[in-house]
Amino acid sequence: MSSKTSKSSKASKASKASSASNLLGKIKKGNALIGVIGLGYVGLPLALVCAENGFKVLGFDIDKKKTEKLARGECYISHLNSKKIANAVKRKKLTATADFSRLDEPDIIIICVPTPLTPQRDPDMSYIIQTAGQIRAKLRKGQLIILESTTYPGTTEELVKGILEETGLICGRDFYLAFSPEREDPGNKKYSTDNIPKVIGAFDNASGDLAQAIYDKVISKTIRVSNARTAEAVKLTENIFRAINIALVNELKVIYERMGIDIWEVLDAASTKPFGFMRFNPGPGWGGHCIPLDPFYLSWKARECGMETKFIELAGEINRRMPQYVIDKLQQALNARGKSVKKSDIMVIGLAYKKDINDDRESPAYKIISSLIELGAEVSYHDPYVPQIRKTRQWPDAKPLKSQPIAPKTIARADAVIIITDHTNIDYKRIARHAKLIIDTRGVYRKPLPNVVKA
Repeated sequence: MSSKTSKSSKASKASKASSASNLLGKIKKGNALIGVIGLGYVGLPLALVCAENGFKVLGFDIDKKKTEKLARGECYISHLNSKKIANAVKRKKLTATADFSRLDEPDIIIICVPTPLTPQRDPDMSYIIQTAGQIRAKLRKGQLIILESTTYPGTTEELVKGILEETGLICGRDFYLAFSPEREDPGNKKYSTDNIPKVIGAFDNASGDLAQAIYDKVISKTIRVSNARTAEAVKLTENIFRAINIALVNELKVIYERMGIDIWEVLDAASTKPFGFMRFNPGPGWGGHCIPLDPFYLSWKARECGMETKFIELAGEINRRMPQYVIDKLQQALNARGKSVKKSDIMVIGLAYKKDINDDRESPAYKIISSLIELGAEVSYHDPYVPQIRKTRQWPDAKPLKSQPIAPKTIARADAVIIITDHTNIDYKRIARHAKLIIDTRGVYRKPLPNVVKA
């Protein structure tokens, strides 16, 4: 090795060490500026936790309505504490912008953008690619980039790293890169962003040390894994586990119903076993941004490796079938009462994909409502958390619907009420008193009632 090469190598190592130590010093002192891209159900709670722990946070979102609301101290996510949001904005710990030219300002950039599926159930990486491109345009030396969006193993190192290195900057020397999967559970009263352990995997040790340092400052516990691929696989494994077990209880529900056995009574009794059993509840289909989508990220990547994911595909098939099962039970119940779905007045209770939140992403309610409309039913809905159906990928062209109040006359007028989401602040006794027919997909009514059909 020549003298010049030796000096260059030493200078490069010194520069890398200096860059990492400078950022680590900022993190430890609490004066690193944190950028969060995507201020939705993952990004906004994380931004709030960082702000509450003394860091200044610059949030980025392409939706100007969100950034303008945050600038006024307003919160648009129902399960978050609106007073905490307002306080963070007032103290200038949390600022929001739609101006992505400011991406050179943060020392740390955390990506929390959606990762949907294409109609063919392949990963839609457009949001990550677009975001990485926006970061690339403003990337500077010394920045730490952390991806939190759920994705297939290899995304961080194969896709994001490649886009960022198009600048000529080198990962692990000029900038740092890690993956830490989001683990949000909207509406969970016990676990929230700050006390859910944080898994961290990175491109190299320096990146991992920096990512762990920042999360150690704002999250109660961190778990370091060997690399980004492993961390990406952790998140997929968690959600695949849930998807398969949800499919299992949905299949058992259908089987036990044919045998005259109540699945809810079975689950209540099985749950008394203090070991070897973990409860999952059946429902009208899967929903949310994780369970219906994430397993197929692994399926796609597995096919690339020449492997099949039979359990995942089977679970998907069962869970996607459940909305039609609900429609079938409704048709049978109406037929028994001398009516057809066509021209029947059907009221749907609950549009959100789970109870007590306003998140309606991938909700089975959309599939059920669409099917009812196609069958000629007159459909209305009630959801205290979703006042109006928004235009979405699931509801692109259909007429707008607004949540209707649950008045005794409204319930009595309906030919059937379908409970899709079991929000706790709904008066189910009132519904039972006035409804002609109730299709209960959530086990709300445990004791047999003449007007209740379980589905």
